[in-house]
Amino acid sequence: MGMLQEFKDFAIKGNMIDMAVGFIMGGAFGTVVSSLVKDVIMPPVGMLMGGVDFSKLGYKLGIGPDGKDVAINYGTFINSIISFVILAFCIFMLVKAVNALKKKAEEEPSSPPKQEVLLEEIRDALKK
Repeated sequence: MGMLQEFKDFAIKGNMIDMAVGFIMGGAFGTVVSSLVKDVIMPPVGMLMGGVDFSKLGYKLGIGPDGKDVAINYGTFINSIISFVILAFCIFMLVKAVNALKKKAEEEPSSPPKQEVLLEEIRDALKK
């Protein structure tokens, strides 16, 4: 029963919800980055390289038993690498921004509440 209660506490605290939202947003963002690379970045790069369509680049090994071509599609792999680099850079920038906000919050001097300041002044005045 202890483990079930521990899991319930974990899920209720919001950690599970935050993690699920993160996965969903990450998947959606990955789709956007893949489309950016495939549909926006790679066509001009291919055009600059003499009309190369990276998604169709590959090395044909032969014909499989089902009659279809068997090939190593390294063009798709290049697109995936570029997608990964863009996604990793975006995540790096996000983490950097969050860390900067945390650092800024830590550096801000926390002044005591006015009530405490007034009470200290009263205490000091009573000591005299």
